[in-house]
Amino acid sequence: MGIQQFRLPDVGEGLVEAEIVSWKVKPGDTVKLNDTIVEIETAKSLVELPVPFAGVVKDLLVPEGETVDVGTPIISVETDSPAEALADDMVPTVPEPAEETGGRTAVLVGYGPKTTEAKRRARKSAGPAPVAAPAPAPVPVPAPEPVVAKSNEQAGSVHVLAKPPVRKLAKDLGIDLAAVTASGPGGIITRADVESHVAAPAEPAYEAAPVVSAQGDTRVPVKGVQKVMAQAMVASAFTAPHVTEWITVDVSATMELVERLKADKAFRDLRVSPLLIVAKAVTLAARRTPIINAAWDEQAQEIVYKGAVNLGIAAATPRGLIVPNIKGADSLTLPDLCRALNDLVATAREGKTQPADQAGGSFTITNVGVFGVDAGTPIINPGEAAILAFGAVRKQPWVVDDEIVPRSITTLSLSFDHRLIDGEKGSIFLSDVASILEDPARALMF
Repeated sequence: MGIQQFRLPDVGEGLVEAEIVSWKVKPGDTVKLNDTIVEIETAKSLVELPVPFAGVVKDLLVPEGETVDVGTPIISVETDSPAEALADDMVPTVPEPAEETGGRTAVLVGYGPKTTEAKRRARKSAGPAPVAAPAPAPVPVPAPEPVVAKSNEQAGSVHVLAKPPVRKLAKDLGIDLAAVTASGPGGIITRADVESHVAAPAEPAYEAAPVVSAQGDTRVPVKGVQKVMAQAMVASAFTAPHVTEWITVDVSATMELVERLKADKAFRDLRVSPLLIVAKAVTLAARRTPIINAAWDEQAQEIVYKGAVNLGIAAATPRGLIVPNIKGADSLTLPDLCRALNDLVATAREGKTQPADQAGGSFTITNVGVFGVDAGTPIINPGEAAILAFGAVRKQPWVVDDEIVPRSITTLSLSFDHRLIDGEKGSIFLSDVASILEDPARALMF
């Protein structure tokens, strides 16, 4: 018998600290290899951590709500194996999610030799965490095995029944197949099972309790997603010279198209909204103005033209603003783009958006219209060259053939980085998006 300590890992994004949000186990519980034991909040998302060994939980070393550095012991488990020192060459690294894990990375990255004890402290605003000198620690970590579980067996078993397309769907959505209830014959997980899991009501998102001072002022710690968002917006606003242009558009034809698509069998069980047509218009207009989908590389002094439109959709969550993106949105059919948008929104609402889903974006849409806002001057997402704000669609008087008639009107506003996008290119792109929304048949010209 021996006591093994599980140290907080870097979940593959180069992070230096995380907050313990909620423990899924308690002292005395029996855990199997790869059982989920804790939910942490990193600077980018909520992440569930599996335990890398089996045994009985001895102690929870860090309380909920505490922020600790990567490498800090967070739980001790009594196992059948004697405790051994963790050599540097035993440190497991899993840089990419494996296909068989259903899209969930075996988050055991970054076990350095650091043995810093957990302590209460204020989170640092910037800079890497201090690294202690290498020292042996009683934490032997076996090489991680694929996280799989047969849905009709007890949690912690090691086999998932699902066809490759279903596994790919789960991977793209960042869903752990072990958490999906199977309805297929013999316990097979189907596409419908995965989609139902996405649509299931989400648990309440975690929010830090505000600290109220004696004078009645309320102070809320800035951390996690909100902290990163604030830093990114400041960096973008004071690095990229922003230019914003507006255009007001008659989108009556788009609204009619949305209603027709809702009745189309290709969109059965999908939520069709005007944002879908805006997203498609952006991917088409980017073909004519590819600089919109580029980025400025300050260090190399180069303009990087992206090979695909990884379309980001700004999403407001209780934890802060996040911008997950749809990889290769320009290569998707309209039904597939609609499905991807639905999945993106559902995952964000559940608070389950993974860091990989937020990385690699090339263009962003922010739908301020859902809040009843007509327009704005959006700030460019760092690493991108432009962002489009889609305003509220309202019935307004409009001149058509010299007559005033009620039409569905919206305002689009485009902010772009003037280092690489000049006024002509920005105007052409914005005009192209508007023309497609005004007459969707013009999409055939792109």
